[in-house]
Amino acid sequence: MDPTTTGTAAPATLGTVVIGARGSKLAQVMVAEFLAGLGGSCPVVRFQNRVVLTDGDRDRRSPMSAIGGASGGAFTSQLEAELREGRIDVAIHSLKDLPTQPPDGLALATTPGPRGDIREALVGAPLGALRYGARVGTGSTRRIAQLRAVRPDLKVVPLRGNVPSRLAKLKSAGLEAVMLAAAGLRRLGLEDRIAEFLPLNQFPPSPGQGAMGIQVRAADRELLTMLSSYGDPAADRAVRAERALLGALHGGCSVPVGAYAVVTGQELILTAQVTSLDGRRQLTAAATGAEPEQLGADLAATLLSDGAGQILAEIRTPARD
Repeated sequence: MDPTTTGTAAPATLGTVVIGARGSKLAQVMVAEFLAGLGGSCPVVRFQNRVVLTDGDRDRRSPMSAIGGASGGAFTSQLEAELREGRIDVAIHSLKDLPTQPPDGLALATTPGPRGDIREALVGAPLGALRYGARVGTGSTRRIAQLRAVRPDLKVVPLRGNVPSRLAKLKSAGLEAVMLAAAGLRRLGLEDRIAEFLPLNQFPPSPGQGAMGIQVRAADRELLTMLSSYGDPAADRAVRAERALLGALHGGCSVPVGAYAVVTGQELILTAQVTSLDGRRQLTAAATGAEPEQLGADLAATLLSDGAGQILAEIRTPARD
């Protein structure tokens, strides 16, 4: 499907709806996936796509924490500004990039489904096949900490950019493997490049990984209700629990917190992990509950009582010479 426009002869109560997303191929694939999920049956005359250049796209060298701050926002704040100022009506995000604290005046629709693969993947070689001291590329603080916890011998090389440019670094930067989200590789049709899906017990993903975040102005109740009706309630409950945990830990995309929730009937099983930057300290806990936000808050409290607060405080404290 062409991600630029689609429409039906349905009632024109909402007129033309402008969708904003990053210009990367992955972001545009998600736009097409989102529109395909609507099935061409929503009561909107026309969707129009607008490409938005974010701070994370402009600066592909600096660490993510230096661009978006501890709470994140490098890939989302400009989209949110466009939404508040009325230049777009819907912002499509990778939910893992979206800070947990909702901005005033904006709201998330129910998470679309199906959610993508939540696992981490290695491209180049499986973890067990990497030689001692092998060079592995990733720009994620969480992934770096997790790799150091499992394979402290590896040399982790900071890596930024879109998925194709990071894969290109396998040769140009002399890397033996690159760690990426499986969902992104699959959405781009690059699943055949995956050497290994990493186990969730050692490499829990970023909260919200694999899911899309569909953001609108809170005042646009008709649009919010319409888009939410196309959501996946199970996926939505899972990501709400994960994001509630991250929010309660006062974390963002620049802290090494991994979490994933599994829906089992009316209940959720939420598993989370906090890892020190050097990989030497790692806390993992799990809890079960029915209410996503309460479950996330409760599990965060357990981790904090086990010492996660100290680990996260050390990460947030600037290094001194």
